[in-house]
Amino acid sequence: MRHIAIAALAALSLSACNMSSSEPTLATEGVTDAMLAAGNGEEWLTYGGDYDERRFSPLTQINADNVGELGLAWSADLDTARGQEATPLMHDGTLYITTAWSKVKAYDAKTGALKWEYDPEVPRSKLVEVCCDAVNRGIALYGDKAYVATLDGRLVALDQKTGAVVWDKLTIPKGSKMAITGAPRIVKGRVLIGSAGAEYFTRGYLAAFDANTGDELWRFYTVPGNPADGFENEAMERAAKTWSGEWWKLGGGGTVWDSITYDPATDLVYFGTANAEPWNPAYRNTDGAGDSLYTASIVAVKPDTGEYVWHFQETPEDRWDFDSNQQITVTDLTIDGKTRHVVMHAPKNGFFYVLDAATGEFISGKPFVDGINWASGLDPVTGKPNVNPEAEYERTGKPFVGVPGAVGAHSWSPMSYSPDTGLVYIPTNNTPQYYAHDPNWEPGETGFQLGIDVSGGAIPADQAIRDATKAALNGALVAFDPVAGEVKWKVPQSSPTNGGTLATAGNLVFQGTSTGEFRAYTADTGDQLWSFETQTGVLAAPMTYAIDGEQYVAVLVGWGGVWDVSAGALGGGITPNVSRLLVFKLGATGELPPLKPTPALVLDPPAPAGTPEQVALGAKLYANSCSVCHGVSAVAGSLNPDLRHASSLGKKDLWQQVVHDGLLAENGMVAWNKQFSREEIEAIRLYVLQRANEDVALEAKGRVARR
Repeated sequence: MRHIAIAALAALSLSACNMSSSEPTLATEGVTDAMLAAGNGEEWLTYGGDYDERRFSPLTQINADNVGELGLAWSADLDTARGQEATPLMHDGTLYITTAWSKVKAYDAKTGALKWEYDPEVPRSKLVEVCCDAVNRGIALYGDKAYVATLDGRLVALDQKTGAVVWDKLTIPKGSKMAITGAPRIVKGRVLIGSAGAEYFTRGYLAAFDANTGDELWRFYTVPGNPADGFENEAMERAAKTWSGEWWKLGGGGTVWDSITYDPATDLVYFGTANAEPWNPAYRNTDGAGDSLYTASIVAVKPDTGEYVWHFQETPEDRWDFDSNQQITVTDLTIDGKTRHVVMHAPKNGFFYVLDAATGEFISGKPFVDGINWASGLDPVTGKPNVNPEAEYERTGKPFVGVPGAVGAHSWSPMSYSPDTGLVYIPTNNTPQYYAHDPNWEPGETGFQLGIDVSGGAIPADQAIRDATKAALNGALVAFDPVAGEVKWKVPQSSPTNGGTLATAGNLVFQGTSTGEFRAYTADTGDQLWSFETQTGVLAAPMTYAIDGEQYVAVLVGWGGVWDVSAGALGGGITPNVSRLLVFKLGATGELPPLKPTPALVLDPPAPAGTPEQVALGAKLYANSCSVCHGVSAVAGSLNPDLRHASSLGKKDLWQQVVHDGLLAENGMVAWNKQFSREEIEAIRLYVLQRANEDVALEAKGRVARR
């Protein structure tokens, strides 16, 4: 029996750390490991520009003295009208992009001629299992292949020259509610990818696949599973001690949906993990408090085997959705007169972390935004946050308005780092969040499963309150000194979720805005030098490359993402979606076609109906489930349908067919009959009906006031 147990344990270890015994073959032609490590600036070969994820270019042809001469060289309209978040890659004269719905397109990088395109045909019904729009952040290049991870959980290898499919592998558990929005990374012949879905009862992981065959090589889970099944490794056994109750039944969360960084100097892969699931600790640590490792953390593993090396948890026992999936940057800093090899991180929670790259030792952690109220600061030795007791809403039983909120002081929008200035350029947000314990919560099957009640954060039909709310929601471009631990300069922005940044040796920082501009600033002082009207909000980060002695700057534009679908029009910063790829160079004079006007929708709802109790129930259900896609207080953004205008609003039976039965599932509106009863679905309709009538009255009041 002992021999059987040892064999079983060995098999379990193999399944966790090295699912295939074969060693991947390294590329010797096309895009090689050496090229990925070099990051010479002529080409942009990986998501963050180089292994260090600095998003810094040594190119100087476009610089602070001549950036005013920058013009549109060419543009390409895209066939997906959702948020565009990808960073283009450029190799051998071809510019590669991904778009919403995980499509891939390849263009001549000099002329803009389309070379090929690929559509993975992601089912639109997958949208209900994606928190923040049908986005994709980019591809990876290696050898003669391009790799895209699709929204429905596949990893696909394409021929770089033709776009033909080489292999197509499902990476998420079959039937799970996971999705993939992030860009793969290449490390020593391995394609690394995780998944999103920490609001849907999922168990996070990072996995490695053979770049040639697609075979899975290893998978490192970020949260422990059922102890009765045994632990995959010692790291999971240790992590289990920081959970309580039967957490595994609700997944645990901790998904790896974006940041993955390889450091050749330490031969380690660093990745960030998402929030614990459910958000509310009362429902995942039912027997007492626990840090819920390895959620809201940076984790370091060996790239060859996936073996755990170290972790640093930035937000223990996370209850505010403070993902640590934001970009992780590797560099050398001079600290106290000594050179330290470090990782730098600006996660959602508002503190900028500097850690030792080899050991994960905490070096420093300072606020990079104002107004943080969930914690008073970090312990100067351990880096552990000093949590405000009022922020522990499930313990106080009282609502808490947190700063930053769930959107984060810094979300996925990439930051950049300039070794010339020593500054990190961070797109920051000021978006408070209402949190309250829901004592009546029960696990469901469709939509977010959070254990909290956010209905108290609804915005009433009061113009003064709405104006004040919009004014309070904003953002900034922050230049942060990681050694001094302080903001050196800041550019205020009128709305949150602005674009990622690019720093260059030309003393420039490029960034797009949610309100429809693409801008260039001086990297040392933050002075704005140039802007271009994009006709739509910009979420993605720019990149730059050079061909035949000319430098180009490219950026994807197209408004969408979490702020549009969840905050909606009441969150401010709403622009139409015009999805394009824009490419600039000095002296170019191209222009965009005139923006087509968007016809205004007229609110003309049936008369309100239902009892106050029904409307109140509908308000709670809508806020905690429907608002994720259709906007706060039933006022949608640019992308998803505004339910106040729904043709089914006055037709009870049709509403049931859509919401309960899934009549429009192929359009993304799946059946909610496993989450809500017919009576609850009717209550949601009655709430939206009341909201529509309230807004009709508000509009009438506004017309009278203007007279």
